[in-house]
Amino acid sequence: MSGGDETELEKPFAVEKAKTGRAKCKKCKSNIDKDTIRIAKLMSNPFGEGKMKAWHHVTCLFEIFAKQRATTKKIDDPQEDIDGWDQIADDDKKMILEKIEEFENNTPYKKKRPASTASDKPAKKTAKQSLSSVKPSPNVGTNISDKLNDEKKISIHRDNTFRQFRNICAEVANASSYIEKTAIIKRMLTTGYDGDNFKGDMVMWCKMLLPMANKMIYNLQSKQLVKLFARIFLQDESDMIEDLEQGDVAETIRKFFEINNAFKPNNKSLLTVHEVYLFLERLSQLTKEDEQIFHFKSIITRCTSNDLKMIIRLIKHDLRINAGPKHILEAIGPDVYRAYQLSHDLDTVLKRFTDELSKPTCSTNMSKNKTSPQNKVTISLMTPVFPMLAEACTSVEMAMKKCPNGMLSEVKYDGERVQVHKQGGVFRYFSRSLKPVLPHKVNHFKEYIPKAFPDGDDLILDSEILMIDTKTGQPLPFGTLGVHKKAEFTDANVCIIIFDCLYYNGDILLNKTMAERREILKKRMTTIPNRVVLSEVQEVNNPKDLAEMIAKVLKMGLEGLVLKDMNSMYEPGKRHWLKIKKDYLLNGAMADSADLVVLGAWYGTGNKGGLMSIFLMGCYDETIDKWVTVTKVHSGHDDATLDKLQKELDMVKIGKDPNLVPNWLKINKPMLPDFIAADPKKSPVWEITGAEFTNQGVHTADCISIRFPRVTRIRSDKNWATATSLKELKKLFQTSTESIDVSLLLKTSSSICKINKAVVKKKNSLKRKHSVDCDEENEEDNSMINTAAECNEENKQNIDGKMSKQIKMSGKNKEDYIQNTNEAKYYAFIGNDYIEYSSDGSPLNWIEGRKPKKGLPGNALPISGSSDYDPRLKGVLGGLSVVLSDNIMPERRKILSRTLITLGATVREDSSNPAGKITHVIHSKKEITERELRKWRFVGVRHVNESWIESAASLSIKPHEFPHAVNLRGSYCNCKCIHR
Repeated sequence: MSGGDETELEKPFAVEKAKTGRAKCKKCKSNIDKDTIRIAKLMSNPFGEGKMKAWHHVTCLFEIFAKQRATTKKIDDPQEDIDGWDQIADDDKKMILEKIEEFENNTPYKKKRPASTASDKPAKKTAKQSLSSVKPSPNVGTNISDKLNDEKKISIHRDNTFRQFRNICAEVANASSYIEKTAIIKRMLTTGYDGDNFKGDMVMWCKMLLPMANKMIYNLQSKQLVKLFARIFLQDESDMIEDLEQGDVAETIRKFFEINNAFKPNNKSLLTVHEVYLFLERLSQLTKEDEQIFHFKSIITRCTSNDLKMIIRLIKHDLRINAGPKHILEAIGPDVYRAYQLSHDLDTVLKRFTDELSKPTCSTNMSKNKTSPQNKVTISLMTPVFPMLAEACTSVEMAMKKCPNGMLSEVKYDGERVQVHKQGGVFRYFSRSLKPVLPHKVNHFKEYIPKAFPDGDDLILDSEILMIDTKTGQPLPFGTLGVHKKAEFTDANVCIIIFDCLYYNGDILLNKTMAERREILKKRMTTIPNRVVLSEVQEVNNPKDLAEMIAKVLKMGLEGLVLKDMNSMYEPGKRHWLKIKKDYLLNGAMADSADLVVLGAWYGTGNKGGLMSIFLMGCYDETIDKWVTVTKVHSGHDDATLDKLQKELDMVKIGKDPNLVPNWLKINKPMLPDFIAADPKKSPVWEITGAEFTNQGVHTADCISIRFPRVTRIRSDKNWATATSLKELKKLFQTSTESIDVSLLLKTSSSICKINKAVVKKKNSLKRKHSVDCDEENEEDNSMINTAAECNEENKQNIDGKMSKQIKMSGKNKEDYIQNTNEAKYYAFIGNDYIEYSSDGSPLNWIEGRKPKKGLPGNALPISGSSDYDPRLKGVLGGLSVVLSDNIMPERRKILSRTLITLGATVREDSSNPAGKITHVIHSKKEITERELRKWRFVGVRHVNESWIESAASLSIKPHEFPHAVNLRGSYCNCKCIHR
């Protein structure tokens, strides 16, 4: 055959499935995934004779067609034009034919082909005719892969309209409880709009309701979206940026859509859920601004302003409905959410349940909540499993209570968590958030893991990766794994530390105990020094050993410990392990903290949009006579305090403009705030507490920063001159490890047995001494209670019971427990305690263990009812308004009320107090039900256990509420309380 004949028979296009996943699309420049259909256009070879194939994603090729001239060759008949057409599957043919038909219908210059005469060659099939000739796949349902004809049939039904999707989102957002949110979604996906059967695409609805779990990535931040729509709407970008300061980009774009002159919103929504999903899918593949703008214009003409607002929220992965995967997927069935818990891979989970979900009459299946055998909830190799997590452990006693079977105490390594999947010679690595790990961190492990597990063909391992100094064997600080940081350490290797095994050669190990899984690792694993090692653990069965191990790791400068019950199973996504860090212990008494000055602020987002809610904290550097930055903090203030700060802080708006930074501030560009303090010497001082001091930040205080910072106290007693200076901060950083007072920890653990014996001995003593003077008894009891604060909860209950009995014995003692504010004539501060006195000098309130002596102190002042100044504001809990829950016993209420008054709080009766003034509700339980909570549904209220008061009393600081927050069983409340 001659060369001319070969050229004549060569087809202009080719199609196949990508073989390796390494080839890049000529248009979007991204890799074409393995086994994905790709189309090549034959082009002249610039390096020699003949033609070369320029491979494209199918979608990208048709986007190129849309911009080409009418005379440029395109695909008319796939059979004639595409090489390899007969070798691809029917589903792939259908997809390409749909693209051709869509292109033909939407191309304005496309002309109908003239009818061929009898003498012509057999007429080529149109895309529509070719589409009808392809046999349907046997498992086609109403999923995202539904064919075009099916979409046309269901698109007219209300269940498939984007308007109905928006209405359901609004209903869910307005629902007050999570049970109600789930019920709304279940009702929609079961009965549909008509109340009969749901006639939309259930899988697509689930994906749209969970944009945060869907894996579409748009790389469009709020300011980039504003930039695009300023061009689309022909609006001033600076005006839109200014409106964006309110914190909601979707609302900003909706507002300017309604007032622009370039495009007018529709009065009625014309979109379907399917159209919006396909729009978003295409948008995730576009990277150039012009392409994105063209794409947005293609849908804007069919949108109402609320349609566009919801589309922007889908792009931002936040529908603002306050519902997550649990509440959405449980509307379909508990097995769906359980399967999602294992992997957090929404696509995989929904595909696994496709057969049930895609049936229009699946309401019967949903109501029965049954799962077919093929949909068994389990883990699978090469699909990431959501990792088991750990909750904060605040004491040795808590650890012993949570792990009654003994525990494995494991060093908490300060690296990056990695889940390793090995299938034969193929490796995949997933981060804590189940995203692929950067290759430079893990690629070399494929050489060492097979050596460490010589018989391990198929594995799923839970591990931590970090840099290890090869000379000392010590781990390097967090952050050294970065590609640039890593190069700074020549005598260090990236090491993987294995601490758990989920899957081994076909055996799923989730239901084996921690001890059994650990034994498997010990038997099967060979250590590769500084490359693949087994985590360091110690079996612990008594509190003294645990306390000593905590002291040891903290002294070594390590992050802390992870504690695992010996009999515990591996439960993906559950926080059933414990983590101990120094800032968790003794209610934060061992944490690193500094008194820093507020230097700047940023606007918040979401509910805090338009408010200064993130703050730049810093200190004074006297050597250069400038202020330097230490950290940015966004937690620790409640809503009421944030509202007050908007008026109290004297700030100048600079909008992150480096040219407006004053000379007194030394700051790096990444930390440029929206606002700068007008005068740092007049700015407030706050106590900032964090996990540890670190030198890995971008701050100008000699790179010293605070990890996981939070505001723990507003230091109204300090100003800029008495706040922490840079010189003092350096000293704190250098002595951070050495200054840990582990004696407190050891004292606490060793006192448990002593307290038990003391309680019994004291009970017997009380029975014999009815005539002892009440004041002497109080002093003994105060010392007993003070010691008991360090013991476990059971001991506290014993002592409280003893105190209640003693109160009944003596009328005089009983009166001492009653706070009668009418008798208060004077007040004084003894340390941080606010004490009120009667006219004869008797103290009317105190904290157990530090009752003042009778008689007015030298600094006592008269209480004036007409004064605008309330001295209690200087107290540890000054300014707080507290209610005691009904579940607290009467005698205990008196003790807690007296303590709260001493700490400066106002104790209120719930029936006579406006809801808006209450800041905290105190409970005697660690868990309350929804029914109990109904009475306390006040906006902004924190629900805490009485241990929060004890912590404030013992440490003389306002403790963070999180470690003391009550568990809310059933559906959570609608208030903004902290809960777990």
